[in-house]
Amino acid sequence: MTERIVVVGFGPVAARLVDELLPAVRSALAHLTVIGAETEAAYNRVLVADLGVGRTTASALALSDAAALRADGVDVRLGVRVRRVDRARQQLVLSDGTPVGYDRLVLATGSRPVIPNLTGLNPDPATPVLPPGVTVLRDLRDASVLQAAVAGGKRVVVLGGGVLGLETALAAAEEGAAVTVVHNGPHPLGRTIDRGGGAVLAAALRNCGVRVAGNARSTGVEHHAPDGGFSALLLDDGSTVDGELLVLSCGVRPRVELADGCGLPTAAGILVDHRLRAHHEPHIFAVGDCAEVRCPEPDCVPCRRARGPSGLVGPGWRQAEWLAEYLTRLAADSPDADALLPLPAEPPGVVVLKARGMNLAVAGGVSAEPWDEEVLCAGAGNGRPRLQVAQWADPEHGRYVKMLTRAGVLEGLVAVGMPRTAAELIQLFERGAELPADRSLLLRLDGPDQAAAGGVADPAGTVCRCAGVSGTKIAAAVTGGCATVADVATQTRAGTGCGGCHHQIKGIIEKHYQGAAA
Repeated sequence: MTERIVVVGFGPVAARLVDELLPAVRSALAHLTVIGAETEAAYNRVLVADLGVGRTTASALALSDAAALRADGVDVRLGVRVRRVDRARQQLVLSDGTPVGYDRLVLATGSRPVIPNLTGLNPDPATPVLPPGVTVLRDLRDASVLQAAVAGGKRVVVLGGGVLGLETALAAAEEGAAVTVVHNGPHPLGRTIDRGGGAVLAAALRNCGVRVAGNARSTGVEHHAPDGGFSALLLDDGSTVDGELLVLSCGVRPRVELADGCGLPTAAGILVDHRLRAHHEPHIFAVGDCAEVRCPEPDCVPCRRARGPSGLVGPGWRQAEWLAEYLTRLAADSPDADALLPLPAEPPGVVVLKARGMNLAVAGGVSAEPWDEEVLCAGAGNGRPRLQVAQWADPEHGRYVKMLTRAGVLEGLVAVGMPRTAAELIQLFERGAELPADRSLLLRLDGPDQAAAGGVADPAGTVCRCAGVSGTKIAAAVTGGCATVADVATQTRAGTGCGGCHHQIKGIIEKHYQGAAA
């Protein structure tokens, strides 16, 4: 009998899951239904800021074609929400009153923006309706609000000093808007980066035309614009930050309302085991931003150390690919379905800030300072060496590198304004490889002779971490006729995530055609 698989949510992770399940649909192993709350099919939310400043188009962000999926036999339902999950009947009730039965249910509900509790801004956090002149940056409508402000050269205030807020601020400033970033703490990326890197980052933002208001705690918003819209952000010291558009970039929270409503265990996200199954519910799975991999086994050491959903598209895509294989085996009633190796644990994440004229990478623990003996010696002993820190700074030119190693292997890194050094350090960090004894060799990668050479430091290394695509695979696609980043993305999926690898893909393309011309 054909297995009924229902996917709730139609974001980037759900789109990858649907793509991977298409062979099962075409072979009649599965009947697939995907339910999306938005009227548009899946698109790349990570690049919504680029759309908001006019650097890309909505069609370029598209990840799925609803008409093509329907032609393949997928039941695509857009602009409709799930009211509740009836686990006893294995049935969903939709907002239009339609019931949808399932044999396997996948919750891919993603996350929602955090709306701060400010005076003059107190919407329902689950379904926010923001006042005029205030927006988050999550969907295509939000992008249109930002686009109008940037096109009009308006003053934009970004509340939040995380990666998305900084990328939005840098892009809007470059396109002509007057931008102020307001954040709590001594420097942007306060929870991610160390003090030295944060100081260099703040200076680099100012050099890019972004005003930075640090150590600022916002308390309310004013609505004195002629149309009753946003006019100023109020701070706790009595000062104000004037503007005409307020962009809220205060983080996200997993959408767990459906899971809570039907009694599934949740924490930060929907609790799932290493096969992405909800606890004690073999018919329901969760993937992406809403899924928290933390199995119910008390002796599982990785799960005791788990920190909740990563919020990154790359891990979500890998979950989708693994789950599609597992669901296909279950649909085929394959006896080796449970012989499929569980989803591998994700390696430590790397934070990358992608913007024109700005390059930053952070990974691992980076708070220790070179002369902080107590911290450096913590955990040493019984054959385990102490932590070592190598640090280099050139604040005048916006450059900073910090490498934290144990027995020569990276445990943490910060690189600001050093793109080639950052790329090499990230590869060494992800491989767990030992650094050269002379750390200064890595700094020379951003010297003038290396900059002229261009290309990728290690052609076999990963270029697109979101999709896990190597430089070798991209080069092969270019040799096979791909001449643009879009061509490469279609062929290999490289560049379809955060977009931070686009410049490296362009470098590989340019290197190939320069050689061909010679």
